Amino acid sequence: MTLLDGPRIAPKSGQVKQLVVFLHGLGADGGDLIEIGQHWRDWLPDAAFVAPHAPDPCDGVPMGRQWFPLSLRDPAEFWRGVTYAAPRLDAFLDQELARYDLPASKLALVGFSQGTMMALHVGLRRTTGLAGIVGFSGLAVLENGKGPESLKEAVRSKPPVLLTHGEQDEVLPVEMFLFSKEVLTGAEVPCQWHLSPGVSHGIDEEALRQGGLFLTQVFGLPYPK
Repeated sequence: MTLLDGPRIAPKSGQVKQLVVFLHGLGADGGDLIEIGQHWRDWLPDAAFVAPHAPDPCDGVPMGRQWFPLSLRDPAEFWRGVTYAAPRLDAFLDQELARYDLPASKLALVGFSQGTMMALHVGLRRTTGLAGIVGFSGLAVLENGKGPESLKEAVRSKPPVLLTHGEQDEVLPVEMFLFSKEVLTGAEVPCQWHLSPGVSHGIDEEALRQGGLFLTQVFGLPYPK
């Protein structure tokens, strides 16, 4: 299995005490999200940031990458996809924690769209709990044909989660955000949320701010001045 890699931002302090892993969406690559680390660096001065490129070339987007193929035409493809890509992401997270000699409690996952699907699927099934998960414009994927109770049975740890979504998202409609929020709550996963009025499939400044504040909270850092 080829290990993943991607762009990185070193901690502002020069000392790694936390790790933030960005998981990009379909057709993008690690460069799409890594700059968020620059926005959060002052609030998270001891955090290293890394944004791995997804393992596979993206269908129809020659320069893009994908965690799994996605047509949005077959409901079963979400579950097939996250289970297909999970082992590589799990291996990458183990590699990065070992690189910095950090416990899982100092790791946060930040996903966008398909990357949020991966962050929630993998992050809730790791045996040692993460610090937290930020999911921008994504979905909590359930096994095809099963109801919300299936997630409660599957979770192995319950890190706090922040979900944000654009109210006018045309790719993953806001109903998916509402569904995910209910599913996580039903699985007894601590869940905060933010809905961005008038925003489509993207991340606005307020969602970025909420994500950064959430990470300071889960890492036990002071509220930014």
